[in-house]
Amino acid sequence: MYATKEIIERMVADRRHIHKRPEEGWTEFETTAFVVERLRSLGFEVLTGPKILNTAFVMGRDPELVKSAQERARQHGISEALLAEMDGWTGAVAVFDTGRPGPVTAFRMDLDCVCVQETDDPSHEANLGGYASERPGLMHACGHDGHTAVGLAVAEWVKEHADELCGRFKFIFQPAEEGTRGAEPLAESGVADDIDYLVCSHIGTGYKIGEIAVCHRGFLATTKIDVRFTGRAAHAGTAPEKGRSALLAAASCATLLSGISRSAQGDTRISIGRLVAGEGRNVVPVHAYMQLETRGTTEEVNQFMVENVHRIVEGTAKSFDVEASIEPVGHATVLEADQEVTDDLMAIAKEIPFVHKVERNDGITGSEDVTMICRRVRAHGGKVGFFIFGCNEHGHHKGDFCIQDEESLREAFEMDVRFVLRKNRR
Repeated sequence: MYATKEIIERMVADRRHIHKRPEEGWTEFETTAFVVERLRSLGFEVLTGPKILNTAFVMGRDPELVKSAQERARQHGISEALLAEMDGWTGAVAVFDTGRPGPVTAFRMDLDCVCVQETDDPSHEANLGGYASERPGLMHACGHDGHTAVGLAVAEWVKEHADELCGRFKFIFQPAEEGTRGAEPLAESGVADDIDYLVCSHIGTGYKIGEIAVCHRGFLATTKIDVRFTGRAAHAGTAPEKGRSALLAAASCATLLSGISRSAQGDTRISIGRLVAGEGRNVVPVHAYMQLETRGTTEEVNQFMVENVHRIVEGTAKSFDVEASIEPVGHATVLEADQEVTDDLMAIAKEIPFVHKVERNDGITGSEDVTMICRRVRAHGGKVGFFIFGCNEHGHHKGDFCIQDEESLREAFEMDVRFVLRKNRR
């Protein structure tokens, strides 16, 4: 066993520290600083800010939200020097070179939280443990705090056992996974182009403590889209004919979008998750704002849905005589792993004494933007793998999400360290 009592205690402490200070995508300045300072103290080369992101590919980033997050981080003790180095951008990539020839092995973790209010139920694990979210409306309700804690622990293990290893290591701490926004600009920066092996993982998703699933294929390609309708104001009682209702256009559009025909080429999804419209009871509504997403089992099927969204939005705007804008704010593709890494992960999972169930799952739904990094790695000759490690959660993105960190995190740690020993042992 490589997950010693000391390692588990440190992972748990790190996870709970991060859990208390959740940060949504593109605002993870405190979490990034925590990662950067820890890894630099261990002697890693750590890159952050625009050095790891191609900002031309950034989507779904609110500059005002970023500005307020920087000020919040400043008030919580993050140094001006580090904030200046980040230059308004979050995320970090840590590099360690053993000085001996060998493959470049990498692990990817995500940093951001979900916009969910954590439950105040006293029996909830974070309330019992005294580490519940300190930030109203924000919570690590998808386990990214645990992912980050595991990444830090594996990095520390690599440093402590460097004499036993060869090659180089990269630990990618990605911002803005929620909304599938952060992976593509990171991939397009080129920081993943030299990777020989990339291992990615996620906690939960229906698997329990002591269960590991290895995914060779899966996830849905997705596009996140913001739509804005702009109408014309008028008094609703005295001159309604002079107005053009953005609200009615948006409501009609939402209904039509839900009726997009499905494709025989694969499964499809569309979700209109948010619709905000209008100014007041007696004003013809000028503004409407809609957040939606499409998904598909292939890039082509997802694109079929996106094209239909554009057609319907543009047609609705014309019908209601309003203006419309369509903005893509996130994107992810499907998972395509490599057989070598999939076989390795299956074999490793079966070696771990406290893992009692190991299976392949090539039908996992949902979406994961690490797929954008995976695609880039494979395009440059590297190989990728993905696994799920279990926890007894009550459902992701819910206020009572829990992970039993003292038990669950060691699963991922064991998987990652044993993979390192397979590929980078001297």
